[in-house]
Amino acid sequence: MALWAQTFTLAYLITSLARGRVEKEPPSECKQFLYMGTPPTGLEHSSLRFICQHYNRKPRYMTLFNTLDHIPVYSAYTFKRSDGEKCVDVPWMYEPQLSTASDTEEMQPFPLGNNHMNFEDAQAVLDDYTNAILYERGTLNPDEHQDDPDDKASTYTLTNVVPMAPDVNNRVWHTQEHIIRKRLNNYCQGTAYVVTGITTSGKMIRRENMNRVAVPAFLWSAYCCVDYDHNAPYDERYKFPSFAHYARNEGENNEAVEVSVEKLKEFLKKTTFVDKSFQIFVGDCVPPGAR
Repeated sequence: MALWAQTFTLAYLITSLARGRVEKEPPSECKQFLYMGTPPTGLEHSSLRFICQHYNRKPRYMTLFNTLDHIPVYSAYTFKRSDGEKCVDVPWMYEPQLSTASDTEEMQPFPLGNNHMNFEDAQAVLDDYTNAILYERGTLNPDEHQDDPDDKASTYTLTNVVPMAPDVNNRVWHTQEHIIRKRLNNYCQGTAYVVTGITTSGKMIRRENMNRVAVPAFLWSAYCCVDYDHNAPYDERYKFPSFAHYARNEGENNEAVEVSVEKLKEFLKKTTFVDKSFQIFVGDCVPPGAR
């Protein structure tokens, strides 16, 4: 067998083994983070795996992860009322469930030296972002939407991170996260389920002449809160029980656009690879008795 073929076969086997430790169906212990225990539908590809993100012995949220593009397709979480304080002194972590060299499901701080080579076939590593001057690490489940220190800390894993243009990460998307935090803090009286994801366009961060991390073309997010304050001002009340927004992941023409979940769904059907059954929330977050 030619050397290149042997190398390809070995890489395929290693990646396949790494992927075998995460799941093709939503893990039961993470269904609590999904509206009606159901993930978005109409997203299927052989490289997609569900990760139940564990930190400090508890599941914290769920991510649908692309092991070829090395980025999350979305993270699904429950919003916690918070003052918006950022987490400090938390190291960036990786996902042992995507590693062949680990026997724990708990996210772990990146090891020193070159030990990341044991798991970089299926996920991004810190070196991928070192010279990516056009992009920063941006979290899909932001610590600003969590309250418990451990919930905040759990958002600092690269399996919850995508490359964001600096202006998008620091201004556009951060501002929108703040708007949603205030809205849900003030008017959501029950559980708010949030799904935040991306679309891709083929652009990649390269390292050592290899495609390493896909760069999102758009970021999008939607929330669902069926128990809300019906006496809220109209300019906020019409954004319940669900609403959404998206933004272009570029240095300009990147302002966030707020839309209904229905319109976001139609937008994503036009801009990414989803099938006709694509749905973010069951029944578009309309409670069964209200349909």
